[in-house]
Amino acid sequence: MRILVDYRAALRARTGVGEYIHELVRAYSSASRTDDLILFSSSWKDRPAPGLASELGARVVDRRIPVSVLNLLWHRAEWPPVESLAGACDVAHAAHPLLLPASRAAQVVTIHDLFFLSHPERTGAEIRRDYPALAADHARRADAIITSSSHTRDLIADHFAVPRERIYVCPPGPPVWKTLGHGPNVPADGCILFIGTLEPRKNVGVLLDAYAELLRRVPGAPRLVLAGRATEEARPWLQRLAGPPFQGHAEHLGYVSDDHRERLYAGARALVLPSLDEGFGLPVLAAMSAGVPVVASRRGSLPEVVGSGGTLVDPSNAQELATVLERLTRDDEWALAQANAGLERARAFSWSTSAATLRGAYLDAVGRRRAR
Repeated sequence: MRILVDYRAALRARTGVGEYIHELVRAYSSASRTDDLILFSSSWKDRPAPGLASELGARVVDRRIPVSVLNLLWHRAEWPPVESLAGACDVAHAAHPLLLPASRAAQVVTIHDLFFLSHPERTGAEIRRDYPALAADHARRADAIITSSSHTRDLIADHFAVPRERIYVCPPGPPVWKTLGHGPNVPADGCILFIGTLEPRKNVGVLLDAYAELLRRVPGAPRLVLAGRATEEARPWLQRLAGPPFQGHAEHLGYVSDDHRERLYAGARALVLPSLDEGFGLPVLAAMSAGVPVVASRRGSLPEVVGSGGTLVDPSNAQELATVLERLTRDDEWALAQANAGLERARAFSWSTSAATLRGAYLDAVGRRRAR
């Protein structure tokens, strides 16, 4: 098969969707030596990394077309067909919920969550303009749908009236660590770590409320480290960090590259993800696989991912979150038990297993396209 994958989400700092598609392609390439993989890139400013083709075992097709222009044409006019930009292919795989227009290729979409339906006011750009209006129709027309959790699969089936047999669950696998992952990682002087884009659904405001309460209870509490790109909506959170009680106790690092991420996890006493919704929650799996205790919200796919490998809290309850963080700070034995539970839970996830599921999805999608 000749498979084209939309790689644009991974062109810049790889977070969430970009990291997922990058690693899924890597796993697929390693598992399937016979298929021809094409990574499609299109941007006016951003270019693929020079060694991307050899790193992922794929051919790269790069077009200098602004992302916003191509998205408007593809989403609203469903033109031009992707084959006219990247050549003939059997499968056209979108890294997002809207189809890549195709003349002959089977069409596959990726849907990580339905946050754009439940909270459109907390999204922006093309996601706010196009996804709520078009995603349901595109999902029903897709030859296959890829998602990262059973939770989201059920939401897609129920909200979009898509048969479950057309939805394939391909969860991420854990990172490959150089030094971590062999045992618990609970440094006595470790920080409380948040990793993710600072956007409304990440619920950073409640995390700051909880940390302020923790400082009140434990003046020498571990420092809070926020790692991730800050959106415009994050400005009030950054302003809070600059004043009391956070000044000198908390910091925002911005986006952290792969090269520095392992160092961050190694220096963490706990990973906190209090999101209002997550399609999966990659930082949670990364932390569990690194032996770092996890505290996550009881929302979206996080309960499914964390399982018994961490502690779940109500994301609206800052007092509850502060209490869990206080226990992780004071109770070394419990923190160690949480770290071991996370290590055990992380073993349930594998990129190679998801790559095998993905190949089945592609084969089924080609069959459905031919049947049409």
